Amino acid sequence: MDRHQAVRQYSLVQILGVWAAAAVPMGVLAWIVTPWLEDQLGGDEPLAEALLICLTAGLIWQFVLVLILLRRELGGLEWSRVRDALWLRPPQDPKTGRVGGKVWWWALLFVVLVAVWQLGTGGLVPGPSVRNLGDFLGSDRGEAFFSGAWGWFAVVVVFVIFNTVLGEELLFRGLLLPRMQAVFGKRDWVANGLLFTLYHLHQPWSMPTTLVEGIFLEAHPSRRFQSAWMGIIVHSVQSVFVVIVVLTLVL
Repeated sequence: MDRHQAVRQYSLVQILGVWAAAAVPMGVLAWIVTPWLEDQLGGDEPLAEALLICLTAGLIWQFVLVLILLRRELGGLEWSRVRDALWLRPPQDPKTGRVGGKVWWWALLFVVLVAVWQLGTGGLVPGPSVRNLGDFLGSDRGEAFFSGAWGWFAVVVVFVIFNTVLGEELLFRGLLLPRMQAVFGKRDWVANGLLFTLYHLHQPWSMPTTLVEGIFLEAHPSRRFQSAWMGIIVHSVQSVFVVIVVLTLVL
């Protein structure tokens, strides 16, 4: 069954409005609120603390935005309806119609591809080192900051959960992608990945890498198998890696 039938299609204005409601707050939080908060905070790493707080708040807002829009569309938030509206059902093979089971193995393929892509590119455009999480975690400053810091570890866990499960992926692959067919047709996944790339105003240096990953490794499998779980699983690989690294530093 075509799972587009369970959702109401958006107009171009609505699609861009949802995009702006996610992208603009993240940009403001990263480039305006973070420097202000950095000046208010004490400690040895006020920028790292301010970035974690602000970006986590922005990702939580995306989850709230999804709930607000769904409630307006469905008139309620019953799980049985939310599951269909956000494509949170097991992946469906477009050729055989098989749902779940062996179809899940496709997610592993895309997980491997995204790992290869990230390792191979290593960030096509290097960002400011002071704002690069990878650089920070690999530095003596990052090791000292997270050593024994269970409170900040908890913040990181919340950050990654809302980054790749309840925030970005739920908004772009769960809410937007199923509602873009009327405007973009069979290339809705390309438009979705492009919007996801341009959403990264808070870290524009990641856009070249995200362009390929967002279109071909997250939006495409989510669209092909009509399941937001595909994008969530693929995107969450980096989350698992970050949590492991930070936990190692804390211990």
